[in-house]
Amino acid sequence: MELHVRGLAAGLCLGAALVGQAQAADKPPVKIGILTDMSGTYAGMGGAGSVAAAQLAIDDCLAAECKGMKIELVSADNQNKADVGAAKAREWFDRDGVTAIADLTNSAVALAVQGIAREKNKVVMFSGPATTALTNKECSPVGFHWMFDTYSQSAGGAKATVKAGGKSWYFITVDYAFGHSLEADTAKAVKALGGTVAGSVRHPLNAPDFASYLLQAQSSKAQVVALANGGQDTVNAVKQAREFGIVAGGQRLVSLLIFLSDLRALGLESAQGLSYVDGFYWDYDDASRQWATRFEKAFRGLKPTMTQAGVYSSVLHYLRSVAASGSTDGKVVADKMRELPIKDPIMRNASIRPDGRVIHDMYLYEVKKPSESKGGWDYSKLVATIPAAEAFQPLADSTCPLVQK
Repeated sequence: MELHVRGLAAGLCLGAALVGQAQAADKPPVKIGILTDMSGTYAGMGGAGSVAAAQLAIDDCLAAECKGMKIELVSADNQNKADVGAAKAREWFDRDGVTAIADLTNSAVALAVQGIAREKNKVVMFSGPATTALTNKECSPVGFHWMFDTYSQSAGGAKATVKAGGKSWYFITVDYAFGHSLEADTAKAVKALGGTVAGSVRHPLNAPDFASYLLQAQSSKAQVVALANGGQDTVNAVKQAREFGIVAGGQRLVSLLIFLSDLRALGLESAQGLSYVDGFYWDYDDASRQWATRFEKAFRGLKPTMTQAGVYSSVLHYLRSVAASGSTDGKVVADKMRELPIKDPIMRNASIRPDGRVIHDMYLYEVKKPSESKGGWDYSKLVATIPAAEAFQPLADSTCPLVQK
C-alpha cells in the first residue's frame, strides 16, 4: 500500500511537471528592449530606472500569468538622437530577436522607431515621449502611447492657470518635436479658455544658460511664463527663473512637464508653488505607495517618475497579452492588449483606444512649500483629478488613419 501511494504521488508530481512544461512550451520566448536616455537630459525620468521598472513587471508576470515563460530584458541608450534610436531598433528587431520596445523618452526617437515597428510588425510602447503625433497622423496598429502626452499636460495646466487669473502667456520652448507639440497644444487650450499668447522663444536641447530667454519672457510682460521643455532643461530654467526674479516680479511660472526626479533636483525652495500635471505620483494611494516602495528597493533608493511607472504598466500589460494570446506576433499581441483590461498599481480608469492612446485619469499637483513637507519625498499635494475622458485629445479630433470617422 505504501509503495502504491508513493508511486501514485510520484506519478502525480511527474504529471504536474509535464503539464507545466507543456504550458510553458505553449508560450513563446519574449525579448523586451528598453530604449531610453541613459546619460542625457531625460536620464533621471527614464534611464536605468525604466530598466528597473521593466524588470519588476517581468518578475510580477513570471509569478502569475507568465509562469514558465522565457523572458529576456535588454536596454540601450538612444542618446536623444533619432538616427541612433532607429538604428538600435532595427538591430534589435532584425538581428537580436527583440519582440517589443518600451519607454523611448524622446519624441524624435519615438517617431522614428514607430515607423520601424510598424514596418516590422513589432509592438512598441511609449511612456517617455510626449508628442501627440504618435496617436495622430503617425499612429500605428502596433504602437501604444502609454502615460502622458502634450495634450494631457496642456489641458489641465492651462485650465487651472487661466482660471486663477493667468490670461496672457509667454512660452520658453525646447526646439524639437516634443517642445513644438507641447507649446501648440497649450496655446490652443489657452486661447480656447479666453487667454492670449504674448509670444515664445525656442532653445536647443540641453541648454545650460536660459538668461536671454528669461529676459525676453520678462520683457513680454505676460502674466504666465510657461516652460515647454523637460528633464534637465526644466531644472535649469526653473532655477534661473528664480534668480531672475520671474515670480518675485509678479509673473507666474508654469512647468508644462516636470517629473519627480526634477523636483528632487530642484528642491522645494526652488520648486515651491509650481503647478503641474502628472499621471502617477508615488503617494497617491496605498497601491501606488506599495509599488513605489518596491521600486525604491530595486533602484538606488529612488522613488519612481511617471515615465518609469508607465514602463512597468506597459511591459506588464504586454507580457500578460503575450501569455493570453500565446504569440509574439505584433498584430496578434496588439489586438489582445486592446482586449484585456489594464489592471496594475499605476493606472486608474485605463483603457486603450483604436488610435493607440492609453487613456486614464491624470492629476493636477502643486509643489509644497518647505514648511508643508513632511520630509523625504513629500513634494506635492493633489489639487484636482482630471478624468480619463477629459485628460486626452478627444478621439473625434484624431487624425489617425486607424480611427473610423
